[in-house]
Amino acid sequence: MAGHPSVSGPRITVDPESGVAPWRQVRDQLMHLVRVGALPVGARLPAIRQLAGDLGLAAGTVARVYRELEADGVLRTARRQGTVVASVPAAPGNELALAAAAYVARAVELGADPHTAAAAVFAAWPSDR
Repeated sequence: MAGHPSVSGPRITVDPESGVAPWRQVRDQLMHLVRVGALPVGARLPAIRQLAGDLGLAAGTVARVYRELEADGVLRTARRQGTVVASVPAAPGNELALAAAAYVARAVELGADPHTAAAAVFAAWPSDR
Protein backbone atom coordinates (compact mmCIF):
# COMPACT_ATOMS: atom_id res chain seq x y z
CA MET A 1 0.00 0.00 0.00
CA ALA A 2 1.12 3.46 -0.57
CA GLY A 3 -0.48 4.12 2.84
CA HIS A 4 -1.89 2.11 5.69
CA PRO A 5 -4.65 2.03 8.30
CA SER A 6 -2.17 1.48 11.11
CA VAL A 7 1.58 1.78 11.52
CA SER A 8 2.16 -1.97 11.38
CA GLY A 9 -1.20 -3.04 9.96
CA PRO A 10 -2.51 -4.09 6.56
CA ARG A 11 -1.74 -2.00 3.54
CA ILE A 12 -4.11 -0.16 1.22
CA THR A 13 -3.20 0.65 -2.37
CA VAL A 14 -4.77 2.93 -4.93
CA ASP A 15 -4.36 2.04 -8.60
CA PRO A 16 -5.00 5.14 -10.72
CA GLU A 17 -5.20 2.95 -13.84
CA SER A 18 -7.94 0.65 -12.52
CA GLY A 19 -10.89 2.70 -13.73
CA VAL A 20 -12.37 2.62 -10.21
CA ALA A 21 -12.58 5.93 -8.38
CA PRO A 22 -9.84 6.25 -5.74
CA TRP A 23 -12.35 6.88 -2.93
CA ARG A 24 -14.15 3.66 -3.88
CA GLN A 25 -10.89 1.68 -3.91
CA VAL A 26 -10.06 2.91 -0.40
CA ARG A 27 -13.60 2.29 0.88
CA ASP A 28 -13.77 -1.22 -0.56
CA GLN A 29 -10.35 -2.16 0.81
CA LEU A 30 -11.15 -0.84 4.27
CA MET A 31 -14.47 -2.74 4.29
CA HIS A 32 -12.65 -5.91 3.25
CA LEU A 33 -9.98 -5.49 5.94
CA VAL A 34 -12.69 -5.03 8.59
CA ARG A 35 -14.74 -8.00 7.34
CA VAL A 36 -11.77 -10.40 7.39
CA GLY A 37 -10.58 -9.20 10.80
CA ALA A 38 -7.36 -7.57 9.64
CA LEU A 39 -8.80 -4.39 11.18
CA PRO A 40 -10.73 -5.60 14.24
CA VAL A 41 -13.31 -3.60 16.16
CA GLY A 42 -11.45 -0.96 18.13
CA ALA A 43 -8.54 -0.73 15.67
CA ARG A 44 -7.46 2.85 15.19
CA LEU A 45 -7.18 4.24 11.67
CA PRO A 46 -4.78 7.01 10.70
CA ALA A 47 -5.89 10.61 10.60
CA ILE A 48 -7.48 11.69 7.33
CA ARG A 49 -4.53 13.86 6.33
CA GLN A 50 -2.03 11.13 7.15
CA LEU A 51 -3.81 8.46 5.09
CA ALA A 52 -4.43 10.90 2.24
CA GLY A 53 -0.73 11.81 2.19
CA ASP A 54 0.32 8.15 2.34
CA LEU A 55 -1.94 7.32 -0.59
CA GLY A 56 -1.25 10.47 -2.61
CA LEU A 57 -4.90 11.51 -2.44
CA ALA A 58 -6.69 14.71 -1.48
CA ALA A 59 -7.77 14.85 2.16
CA GLY A 60 -11.37 15.32 0.97
CA THR A 61 -11.24 11.95 -0.78
CA VAL A 62 -10.29 10.11 2.41
CA ALA A 63 -12.74 12.24 4.43
CA ARG A 64 -15.52 11.04 2.11
CA VAL A 65 -14.57 7.41 2.77
CA TYR A 66 -14.51 7.93 6.54
CA ARG A 67 -17.88 9.78 6.45
CA GLU A 68 -19.54 7.02 4.43
CA LEU A 69 -18.18 4.29 6.67
CA GLU A 70 -19.30 6.26 9.73
CA ALA A 71 -22.79 6.58 8.24
CA ASP A 72 -22.78 2.80 7.72
CA GLY A 73 -21.77 2.28 11.36
CA VAL A 74 -18.44 0.68 10.42
CA LEU A 75 -16.27 3.52 11.77
CA ARG A 76 -16.63 5.91 14.69
CA THR A 77 -14.71 9.13 15.17
CA ALA A 78 -14.16 10.64 18.60
CA ARG A 79 -11.84 13.52 19.43
CA ARG A 80 -9.63 11.61 21.85
CA GLN A 81 -9.62 8.24 20.09
CA GLY A 82 -9.55 9.42 16.51
CA THR A 83 -11.22 7.14 13.97
CA VAL A 84 -11.70 3.53 15.04
CA VAL A 85 -13.47 0.47 13.69
CA ALA A 86 -16.90 0.40 15.35
CA SER A 87 -18.47 -2.74 13.88
CA VAL A 88 -18.06 -5.48 11.29
CA PRO A 89 -20.42 -5.05 8.34
CA ALA A 90 -22.28 -7.97 6.85
CA ALA A 91 -20.60 -9.44 3.79
CA PRO A 92 -22.25 -8.61 0.47
CA GLY A 93 -25.19 -10.93 -0.05
CA ASN A 94 -25.06 -11.93 3.59
CA GLU A 95 -28.14 -9.84 4.41
CA LEU A 96 -30.31 -12.26 2.47
CA ALA A 97 -28.75 -15.21 4.30
CA LEU A 98 -29.45 -13.49 7.63
CA ALA A 99 -33.07 -12.84 6.64
CA ALA A 100 -33.43 -16.45 5.53
CA ALA A 101 -32.02 -17.72 8.82
CA ALA A 102 -34.46 -15.55 10.76
CA TYR A 103 -37.34 -16.85 8.63
CA VAL A 104 -36.28 -20.46 9.12
CA ALA A 105 -36.01 -19.97 12.88
CA ARG A 106 -39.54 -18.52 12.99
CA ALA A 107 -40.90 -21.27 10.72
CA VAL A 108 -39.41 -23.91 13.03
CA GLU A 109 -41.00 -22.16 16.03
CA LEU A 110 -44.32 -22.43 14.23
CA GLY A 111 -43.77 -26.13 13.61
CA ALA A 112 -43.38 -25.88 9.83
CA ASP A 113 -41.32 -28.36 7.84
CA PRO A 114 -38.95 -27.13 5.07
CA HIS A 115 -41.44 -27.84 2.27
CA THR A 116 -44.23 -25.89 3.97
CA ALA A 117 -41.87 -23.00 4.75
CA ALA A 118 -40.63 -22.89 1.14
CA ALA A 119 -44.22 -23.05 -0.16
CA ALA A 120 -45.06 -20.05 2.03
CA VAL A 121 -42.18 -18.10 0.47
CA PHE A 122 -43.34 -18.96 -3.06
CA ALA A 123 -46.92 -18.04 -2.20
CA ALA A 124 -45.83 -14.68 -0.78
CA TRP A 125 -43.55 -13.84 -3.71
CA PRO A 126 -44.92 -10.96 -5.84
CA SER A 127 -46.28 -12.21 -9.16
CA ASP A 128 -44.59 -9.36 -11.06
CA ARG A 129 -41.08 -10.46 -10.05
